[in-house]
Amino acid sequence: MIPVNILAIRYLPGADPGLSQALGAPAGHPSLGLLTTDCDDATYIALDAATKAADVEVAYARSFYAGAANASTPNAGEVIGILAGVSPEAMRSGMDAAIGALQHLGFEESNGVPYLAHTVSSVGSFLSKEASVPLGSALAYLIAPPLEGMYAMDAALKAADVKLCKLYAPPSETNFGGGLVSGTQSACAAACAAFADAVKEVAQRPC
Repeated sequence: MIPVNILAIRYLPGADPGLSQALGAPAGHPSLGLLTTDCDDATYIALDAATKAADVEVAYARSFYAGAANASTPNAGEVIGILAGVSPEAMRSGMDAAIGALQHLGFEESNGVPYLAHTVSSVGSFLSKEASVPLGSALAYLIAPPLEGMYAMDAALKAADVKLCKLYAPPSETNFGGGLVSGTQSACAAACAAFADAVKEVAQRPC
């Protein structure tokens, strides 16, 4: 697994109300936690985990263009995530949960081709909105380089009784592609396995 590197963290226990509102923080969530890492998709999964661990919401989450290898500054990386909490304690608890989740997340690699095929057994508020599925649903989070991603998405959707909820059509900000797929936990796991196998096939025999 390619580990995720946390690049910068800062806390705003009582953020400026105008800034909070502009960033999308819900009312009653005045405390913000800011995070940058070198892996956007793993960070989105970790931010979703935070919403299940504490009274926080994801106020803002955005990938940076071209990816971590082309970051414009040392601490920018590939993504910024901002959690909004009902209190400084809740916000820090949520951030701790996100940091803990990142220790177990990351891309796999086959013949130099990185990919992510991860089953989220029970989504929190962030990914439920992204995929337009109920809280607690199972999702397969599937990402790879553009051609591999689209080829493998087809394999994933045919491998099990799953539904495409959101397509990340290439190129994404980081020049990848993939999507979010819903179903039972076992169906999502089967979709992840098929996605990974398809990516490996292209990596080993591209033409």
